[in-house]
Amino acid sequence: MVLLFGCKSKSSKIIEKSALVGLSVEYIRQPQNTLIIDLKPEFAWELPRAAVQQWSYQILVASSKEFIENDNGDIWNSGKIESSNSVNIAFNGATLEVGETYFWKVKIWDINQKETQFSEIQRFKTGVKKGVITSANSFQIDKIKPTKIQKTSNNSYFIDFGKDAFETLKFNYKTATKDTLVFHIGEQLIHGEINRNPEGTIRYQKIKVPVIPNIVEYQLKITPDKRNTKSIAVALPDSFPVLMPFRYVEVENVKYAITADNFTQLVYRSYWEDDESYFKSSDSILNQVWDLCKYTIKATTFAGLYVDGDRERIPYEADAYLNQLSHYTTDKEYAMARQTIEYFMENPTWPTEWQLHVALMFHADYMYTGNSELIEKYYDELKHKTLMELKREDGLISSSKSTPEFMKKLGFKNKKTKLKDIVDWPPAQKDSYWKLATAEGERDGFVFTPINTVINCLYYRNVEIMAEFAQLLGKTAEEKEYRALAAQVKTSINNKLFDKSNRFYKDGEDTNHASLHANMMALAFNIVPEKHVTSVAEFIKSRGMACSVYGAQYLLEALYNANESEYAFSLLTSKENRSWYNMIQIGATMTLESWDMKYKPNSDWNHAWGAAPANIIPRYLWGIKPLTPGYTIASIKPQLEGLNSTSIIVPTIRGKIKAAYALEEDNIERYVIEIPTNMKAEFEVTPTSTVKVNNELKLSKTKCFALTIGCK
Repeated sequence: MVLLFGCKSKSSKIIEKSALVGLSVEYIRQPQNTLIIDLKPEFAWELPRAAVQQWSYQILVASSKEFIENDNGDIWNSGKIESSNSVNIAFNGATLEVGETYFWKVKIWDINQKETQFSEIQRFKTGVKKGVITSANSFQIDKIKPTKIQKTSNNSYFIDFGKDAFETLKFNYKTATKDTLVFHIGEQLIHGEINRNPEGTIRYQKIKVPVIPNIVEYQLKITPDKRNTKSIAVALPDSFPVLMPFRYVEVENVKYAITADNFTQLVYRSYWEDDESYFKSSDSILNQVWDLCKYTIKATTFAGLYVDGDRERIPYEADAYLNQLSHYTTDKEYAMARQTIEYFMENPTWPTEWQLHVALMFHADYMYTGNSELIEKYYDELKHKTLMELKREDGLISSSKSTPEFMKKLGFKNKKTKLKDIVDWPPAQKDSYWKLATAEGERDGFVFTPINTVINCLYYRNVEIMAEFAQLLGKTAEEKEYRALAAQVKTSINNKLFDKSNRFYKDGEDTNHASLHANMMALAFNIVPEKHVTSVAEFIKSRGMACSVYGAQYLLEALYNANESEYAFSLLTSKENRSWYNMIQIGATMTLESWDMKYKPNSDWNHAWGAAPANIIPRYLWGIKPLTPGYTIASIKPQLEGLNSTSIIVPTIRGKIKAAYALEEDNIERYVIEIPTNMKAEFEVTPTSTVKVNNELKLSKTKCFALTIGCK
């Protein structure tokens, strides 16, 4: 194996120009387009390539552009601060006033005391807090032209915009007389035409548009959907028109010539930068899967919060966690996740496991941003979300112990709401009353008992997280209690829920049935003792993809944790019905809510919880994760079996991690790794022979080769 790693070049007196890029206020890259509600905001920037390592910085914040251009920080002049940190730099100047506009810039000195010029100036305006501390990012409108327009009869046309999107349609049409055009818009084709009677929540609508002389520009007036515009749904901004996801347009009664230039798809979404992430490999199916999933994350940002798709447009905790992980690996965007976290503290949903995903969201935010403000604000409330108040003497929990008083602590306002274990969705045919492709639904025949293995695996991870948060906040006694509880829960799971004779996990305490879900969750959360990892992994492999697109997240995490990368790769690139490739083959350009309509008859075609590969490919196949909060140290542990070559770009708060791999002649594996300035990385692989780093031979006495890389 050959690993190439290069530090940045050094300059002479002043580091060339500034090259300070990636400026942000409250993690928002274009703060001038929104309102910053935190009056003590955090600033961040990326270092120039030539800096090698930051030694100190100076920030100026001014009340006018004239002041900042003249290096006058009348609101805050930090002076020269000796620190290597370039993220989460809290404002420490005169009080910011609501409704005012401010200007800021920064410069740094590197480890050799070489100085950059000041960065470009960034502008931001302050706004009013409304019970939250997270500033919302701005929305954008993309104007997309058709990829295809075809005349289908004397007065009808078929238009394809290439991809499904949350949108409306703008068009130009000249007519000499009053008339009516008839539009059909939809997501799915059948026999080359828009499906006008689609299944489930696949979208279609017929719209009549009166046209008159002297008016050329028109915009479709889409009828709102009754279900996704209820009071419990996320309301779109007042400035938005009614949006519907569609890719195809058929227009009838056209009496004057039209071309592709007459039509524009107006796509609404939150702020996004496409070039923040990239993936290509020697496997064409994997490339298509990545493109499908990355685009899904981009397209489903239309609501400003993570919602479940177009059927309900409601945030659900488990949906949001998967969405959050994939958003972090496809764009350098954190505001939407942080907003959604705060939403859940006031608006919980009923599944037991969904409550247990809230701490996971907090932890992911902390690891990717390094910011602890949400933890500090919600720490006491978050304790309830772990459900530890439902534990019995051995540490294990049961949702059956919840009371109306406890539900109130979770944030539920309706006293009749109860927790309900869900495991996966949809349930068995006998419970859902749907005609499903498999009678057991997406649960692999899971048997529910009061002490549920899936619930307790998630609960164990919650307690681990709370121990980490208690340590962060200096709550030593609570940290000790959490660590002891985590150890107890792990022991109880392995003593009471593990079938020692069959060497796999049962679904619960009072059953001998074992499902994929019980075993994949135990392995995903590192509960399985080393001596049983192989047997549990073998059981998991025997079940195939016997879970939903939601469960696939944890299935793949479990497999990579067990070093079963070849099998994980086979699932990522599968052509079976239960695969991402199947979604592509049936014509979707965003991931489905289920593997196919036959597995969940009311599914939609725009569900981000189906886009797990958008985070699995960077985080597990390439193994790129933050090892320490805020990516001070990155972990890179690739498991690339099945690929001859691949390259990737992963966004981080400190800049982009770039990596490339090629399997060369004589089975030499060549890695090229580039990390941002001001970051270190631990690179780990399992070599088959010797390892060279920058052509220098390195030896390892262990099974894995580990190397800490970083510029000095």
